[in-house]
Amino acid sequence: MRTIADKARDGVTVRILLGNPDGPRISERGADEGVGDSLAAKIRNALVLYEPLRDLDNVEIRLHDTVLYNSIYRADDDLLINPHAYGIPASHAPVLHLRSTQPTDMAATYHHSFDRIWIGAIA
Repeated sequence: MRTIADKARDGVTVRILLGNPDGPRISERGADEGVGDSLAAKIRNALVLYEPLRDLDNVEIRLHDTVLYNSIYRADDDLLINPHAYGIPASHAPVLHLRSTQPTDMAATYHHSFDRIWIGAIA
């Protein structure tokens, strides 16, 4: 949290996009993975932990209710992609490390995906 806050204060744009814990997609995924309401609880916990960041310039947190195909973690040109596999908790799925080198490379696909969801998410 301290690192994220420090980066935001230094002018870095921080965008955090989480599944809506009250939305039907999170409920469906929890059922599919056999973890019930624990996924929604983890998101609610993250929102509480992120609360101090909300007052900082350059930090925005939004919620979405789209199908969760993957988790995307990005820092500059590096992306960590956690593809979701049906019935498998994300923590047991592989993580791919991609580096953006061209406007049309594989990483660009995930940049575009994130941006599309971001646009329709709620603050």
